[in-house]
Amino acid sequence: MTTDKIAALGRTALFGELDAATLRALAERAVERRYERDEVLFIAGEEARGLYVIVEGAVRAFRESLDGREQVIHVERAGATVAEVPVFDDGPFPSNVAAEEPTTVLFIDKRDVRRLCLERPQIAVAALKVLAGRLRRCAELVETLSLREVGQRLARFLLAEARSKGARDGGRLRISLTHTNQQIAARVGSVREVVSRALTRLQHDGLISLEGRALTIPDERRLAAFAGEEEQGGSRQ
Repeated sequence: MTTDKIAALGRTALFGELDAATLRALAERAVERRYERDEVLFIAGEEARGLYVIVEGAVRAFRESLDGREQVIHVERAGATVAEVPVFDDGPFPSNVAAEEPTTVLFIDKRDVRRLCLERPQIAVAALKVLAGRLRRCAELVETLSLREVGQRLARFLLAEARSKGARDGGRLRISLTHTNQQIAARVGSVREVVSRALTRLQHDGLISLEGRALTIPDERRLAAFAGEEEQGGSRQ
């Protein structure tokens, strides 16, 4: 098991540059935990005692309203770490985190992480890069939620899913959606009923074709333009 832990730690941006001896010592102190789909790793506001390395599976970080409405902040998969922020600011967990699917993680005490940062400055630099990347994604999420209509946010989500997990068929993108409309709503900042109507509207406009959960994007550039990708790209020049 120690060998598996070493390999898992070595795949992360945070610990990947450590030498073999240091990785082995860290692996010996890491605690393996397993979670089923939707099982909660931790809740926002709880005392944070360390961070988590995702070995297998995926987790989602989210906040929840009083009426149970969920907003996903980011999803992390094998090779990523979560809960880095409270390691450095000594605060509580900033969000809820739950397993997206059966997931295996390694828990590392924050005292061990801090000690490594002091002994090996490259760990601190790697942590800054990880946190900077997450901050950029959060800024993009704020922009999307505040400046884009639900249909545009949905189009962006569908494009991202199809590009990362789908298949190209000539000029088309095809994917079998694994998320329910409720889960999609949590990712685009809406509710299930509105997402269902937005999907129907995208089909009516010829931007997507949906049979059951089999999605086809006939013209990727057209859907990207509707989602505002071209406009956003132009504003960055």
